[in-house]
Amino acid sequence: MSDPRIDKLASVLVNYSTNVQPGEWVGVLGDVSALPLVRAVYMEVLKAGGNPSLMLTDEYLTRNFIRNATDAQMEWMDPAQNLYYENADVYIRCGALPNTRAMTTVDAKRIQKNTGAKRPWLETRMRRAAEGQMKWVGTLFPTEGSAQEAGMSLEEYEAFVFRATFADQPDPVAEWKKLGEMQQKKIDWLKGKKHVKLQGPNIDLELSIDGRVFINACGERNMPDGEIFTGPVEESVNGWYRATFPSIVQGRAVEGIELKFENGKVVEASSKTNSDLMFAQLDADSRSRYLGEFAIGTNFGIQQFTGSILYDEKIGGTVHVAVGAGYPDTGSLNRSAVHWDMICDMRTDSEIHVDGELFYKNGQFVV
Repeated sequence: MSDPRIDKLASVLVNYSTNVQPGEWVGVLGDVSALPLVRAVYMEVLKAGGNPSLMLTDEYLTRNFIRNATDAQMEWMDPAQNLYYENADVYIRCGALPNTRAMTTVDAKRIQKNTGAKRPWLETRMRRAAEGQMKWVGTLFPTEGSAQEAGMSLEEYEAFVFRATFADQPDPVAEWKKLGEMQQKKIDWLKGKKHVKLQGPNIDLELSIDGRVFINACGERNMPDGEIFTGPVEESVNGWYRATFPSIVQGRAVEGIELKFENGKVVEASSKTNSDLMFAQLDADSRSRYLGEFAIGTNFGIQQFTGSILYDEKIGGTVHVAVGAGYPDTGSLNRSAVHWDMICDMRTDSEIHVDGELFYKNGQFVV
């Protein structure tokens, strides 16, 4: 028996997040473990009059490709994928993690090499999205692996996922619009502001948002959503930052990350676990030590760490930064093969001042 929450989520992705129109070329990308959602999305695209292209991935094949591919094979760009990213109208990604530790023993440098080889597809998607030429959204389908990572049974995790995406509500779209209206008020207040200072037990950081644009993330690109974000002025970041929660890359958790910034660049870095992976990310290219994103999480329906950045970065009462690539529509100029998010809890003894005025205190907006 199909789960009606899956059908609701698929409808949100197609009819709200990407607003698929008749005749549009729609990529339906998904892991084989997400087939129930992939099928539901495909059918919704057909109902909307779109032209779906089905593109499936498989964790087993991805892992073995990274382990066994030659440099030439890694660097080869699938011409069909090139054509898709350069010309398609819509990108809908239904990810899934059947085993969150599947990449634990894979060489971090080979993981980064594979990611870097596919960088042109990411850059093309970001550029075309900023130009209004490509709509996109990504989500994660609940699996036993993700449930175990979050410390829940599959049934509990499914309830968490569908609650976080509002797919358990009578009208999910109305809920996303309500959140969007609240966030827009904060963005309107931030317009024209320049200087941001964050202070708390885990952070003492300053950065500039002068001339940059905050994006209202209310379910139109990530699902679930709930954040406002921008790309800070690249050379403006100074101070230190501690990631309160582990940052997971390709199934490996990097815990206890601490970064020191000078004139935008990470000049000192340490972690309690998997420092090799941390430095593989930070040293991926010439811009991977600069911030591409600064964001404030606003989804108070997500209050617990689950090990999935898609959910964790939206936790109400947190902020996060990402080293590496920024989103061009924020005004970010940072280009990198990396986009690595790190979350900081701001719910205790923490403040954000903007141009000297208190904007946020202990996980809550005060303006």
